[in-house]
Amino acid sequence: PGGGARVLAKLKKARGTLLSSTAFPGGGGKAQLRVVPEAPEDLVAAAKVSGLHIAGRKECFFVQGDDHVGAAHDVLTRLADAGINCVAANGCAAAGGTFGMVIFVKPGDLPNAERVLFG
Repeated sequence: PGGGARVLAKLKKARGTLLSSTAFPGGGGKAQLRVVPEAPEDLVAAAKVSGLHIAGRKECFFVQGDDHVGAAHDVLTRLADAGINCVAANGCAAAGGTFGMVIFVKPGDLPNAERVLFG
């Protein structure tokens, strides 16, 4: 208990700003923490200063907008209609009637997904 809080405390102290974080069991009594930093280079520097190990880098999209019934469905449908498979996604509602969503696609689909999501 408290492992995630300890890691996030180190990032907070190093001023690492996150758009999203998700923690889940990694097996063998360990956990994985996936973070989406506002500035990836700042996260790398914060991790070094804090003695944290970054296991790897994956590119993803952070989509946000006005929340409404079906907001996540609308985003994922645009990708599906373009023939782009969503590998993983995590979304939530936010204050002020907004939502945010982190979307992972296969590396080869990054350019097309960017076009579909952001025009």
